[in-house]
Parts: sequence; structure tokens; C-alpha cells
Amino acid sequence: MSIHGEIKRVTSHTLQSMKDKGEKISMLTAYDYSMAKILDDAGIDVLLVGDSASNVMAGHETTLPITLDQMIYHAQSVIRACQRCLVIVDLPFGTYQGNSKEALNSAIRIMKETGAHAIKLEGGEEVSESIKRIVGAGVPVMGHLGLTPQSIYKFGTYSVRAKEEEEAEILMHNARVLQDAGCFSLVLEKIPATLGGEVAKELRIPVIGIGAGMHVDGQVLVMHDMLGITKNFSPRFLRRYLNLYDEITEATKSYIRDVKSKDFPNEKEQY
Repeated sequence: MSIHGEIKRVTSHTLQSMKDKGEKISMLTAYDYSMAKILDDAGIDVLLVGDSASNVMAGHETTLPITLDQMIYHAQSVIRACQRCLVIVDLPFGTYQGNSKEALNSAIRIMKETGAHAIKLEGGEEVSESIKRIVGAGVPVMGHLGLTPQSIYKFGTYSVRAKEEEEAEILMHNARVLQDAGCFSLVLEKIPATLGGEVAKELRIPVIGIGAGMHVDGQVLVMHDMLGITKNFSPRFLRRYLNLYDEITEATKSYIRDVKSKDFPNEKEQY
């Protein structure tokens, strides 16, 4: 029987066991109670309260504007829904880059005020001291390398990272640094599949990919993209499992027609 089927509560230790046994890890984002409950009941292994809430929930162009207070609000909502999955919360831009003390304070706020199980932050060697300090305080940390959306203005593009050998070597070095700093897992975003596989093979800890190919230890997608709630975002790595944008549009139009035609409510739908 798979670890996924046996486990009653997923922990960072569970993810490590899954990697060790070659069982892939499933991960999605979530930002609210109702959706998180559906995803948890469906058996997802990990939910990430992503700073992508800045885009899909608040309509911002980038992940940069979302605040720590807003991330805490979303995380509280998700945690209330989850009985089984591991819940990880992104540290938003500006809450950890300054210094390791600020990073620790941000992580502690999230853990105390939301009941989340771990935090995630972006970056390599430059954030290793912060990771060590957070892990030293007993907070599990997931790293994030490759395309790091909080650094979009530095990159200037959302294109694939680490295609050149030099950048690939830096990414591999940073992956080792994050593991040594105490990260229990690592997200790799939008890098060549071969490199994703090499990192997953090199590291002891689980490596989760988003656009990092099939040879990593698990996959993550933004829930709104996977369910087809968003329409204008179609990277190669995205598989849409539903087309909710069109389905919700049609349902809404039917509701409008029924109200206008006085078909809703009917005799059975009133007191």
C-alpha cells in the first residue's frame, strides 16, 4: 500500500519517506476555506498558501504587493479546512530579505497566528542564514529555486531559468546550500527537465517541480490554473483538468436568464 493511502496526517517526515520509496508527492495551492476543504478531502498531500494569492485572488500583476497580514489571513482560512494534508505558507516579498532576525519574526508570526505546518521562501545562498535561524527555532522551511517570481524585476522575464551551464551550476550549488541550511524540501520552478532530475537525484530531500520535468519527486500547480479558472495563462508545464471559467460563465448566464424570465424561484423554491 502507498504511503499516500496509509497516512492520516502528512508531515515533512512523510514527504521524506515518499521520496525514499519513490512515491510522487502531489501539491497544489489554496487560499480559502471552501476550496482547501475540497482539495484536502480529495487526498492532496500538500497545500501551499502561495503568494500567488496576489495574482489570482487580488488581481495584482506580480506577487510583490501581498502583505504578511494578508498571507496570514489566507493561511488561517486554509488551515481551518485541512484535516490531512501538510500546509505550507509563503513568506511574502519584503518579510525576510532584510536580515535573518526579520525573517525569523515573519516565520514565527505565520506559525503562531495560522497554525500552519511550515513556511516557504525564495532564494539561494543569500537567504541561507535566515533559513538556519528559522529552522533553529523549530520551524520547517521549504526552499524555492529557478524562476523565483518575487525577483521578477531582477530577471525581467518569466522565461525558463538555468538553461545555460553556468546558471545551472549555480542552481545546483544553491540547492546543496539550502539542503545543508536545513530545508526539508525544495521547489524548482521553470527549469530544464534534465536539470530538475539531476537536482532531485543529488539531494536527499524531496524536490517538487513546477515546470521542472517528470524526474523530480513531486509536482505543484496553482489551483486556479489547474482547474481552468484562469484563462490567459498557458505555459507549457500547465495541464488544465477542468475549464471552470467557461462552466461558471454558462451557469451564471443561466441564472441571469432564469431570474429575468421569472423562472427562478419556482413554486418549490419558496416558503
